Amino acid sequence: MEYTPPPHIALDIYYKDEYLLVINKPSGLLSVPGRGEDKQDCLISRVQSEYPDSLIVHRLDMSTSGLMLLARGKELERSLSILFQNREINKKYIAVVDGKIMANSGVVDLPLITDWPNRPKQKVDFETGKSSITSYRRLSFNKNNNTSRLELVPFTGRTHQLRVHLMSINNAILGDELYANKDAREKAARLLLHASYLSFQHPVTGEFIEIKSEPEF
Repeated sequence: MEYTPPPHIALDIYYKDEYLLVINKPSGLLSVPGRGEDKQDCLISRVQSEYPDSLIVHRLDMSTSGLMLLARGKELERSLSILFQNREINKKYIAVVDGKIMANSGVVDLPLITDWPNRPKQKVDFETGKSSITSYRRLSFNKNNNTSRLELVPFTGRTHQLRVHLMSINNAILGDELYANKDAREKAARLLLHASYLSFQHPVTGEFIEIKSEPEF
């Protein structure tokens, strides 16, 4: 598939200080460079052109939009990586999925592993998969096109976790080229998944940082 990132007009900065940045990544932009000269345009390269000390501490899928936290300098990279490892950074996502989720809220607890013959796809594997847990809360249901709007909280950070978990309960995210069936893929022009919320204790100042971003969909 040809990589055609969105045009770079300006960084969408939600938070900035001398230690870290929070940037709203557009859908269709890689978080880090991919393989090949045609995949060098990415969020970190765009950020480093203005903030050369910026470093990646977590990623979003290319098709996912939303908030990304970046460290400024190696020391902060280590500090933020520890917060992520200790699950001290709270993240929430907004998604629109196919079908009606009957429960107002619930938890998907399904172990995941790379589907090696079909990389980059992931799959549920109860024998060798790693523990993967996602909670969801239904925000609304659209009966006109049979879709549900959800708030998602990942308690683990596996690759494609939210996408695989929702597909596994027969509520694939709209526009998902990897996991949705044809009907759900064609209900949206892009993956309707957005990293909408971050909160954490600032590793230097101790301040409680809380940032929200509304999706375009």
